[in-house]
Amino acid sequence: EEALVLDTRSAAEFVKSHIPNSIFIGIDGGFAPWVGALITDINTPIMFIAPEGREEEVITRLSRVGYDNTLGYLKGGIEAWKAAGKEVASMESITAAKFIERVNSEESVVLDVRKPGEYSTEHFDNAQTCPLDFINEKMNEVDKDKKYFVHCAGGYRSVIFMSILKARGYENMINIEGGWSAIKAQLHAV
Repeated sequence: EEALVLDTRSAAEFVKSHIPNSIFIGIDGGFAPWVGALITDINTPIMFIAPEGREEEVITRLSRVGYDNTLGYLKGGIEAWKAAGKEVASMESITAAKFIERVNSEESVVLDVRKPGEYSTEHFDNAQTCPLDFINEKMNEVDKDKKYFVHCAGGYRSVIFMSILKARGYENMINIEGGWSAIKAQLHAV
């Protein structure tokens, strides 16, 4: 059985470079709830990447929510992976200002991955809702051939969402840094 590679660093670090097909769930966000919601089989073998010096913390926090099949972690992290000549992947990630500049001129869809309640309170014009919580049920509503600008509230969930879809072959996604709060600030600044 293939191990899941879980990257627990920051969203900004993951976006820059990560192991192909790895999934991002940062240790400094809502780590345990998202692990529980998204790694549906608690017996999944997990290899992970952690911020340096926090490997034990990741193991502890995984086992606290029942994930005891941790095979280990990548010693030396992504730098060691690169030094070994292994391939790394990255994601396109842009500021809210760049997003505002580009969104109307490019053939694209805005994908809001926040919870339904957050979306219904306020959202970007014509944004399509696809809550991270329901990613496995709703994934088929995302078209591999379309380009998507993806955002959540603050830039954590969008990277989780994109990492899962990317591991399943979706390539045309652009992360919006700072999420809805940054977009809103931009709209008000205009």
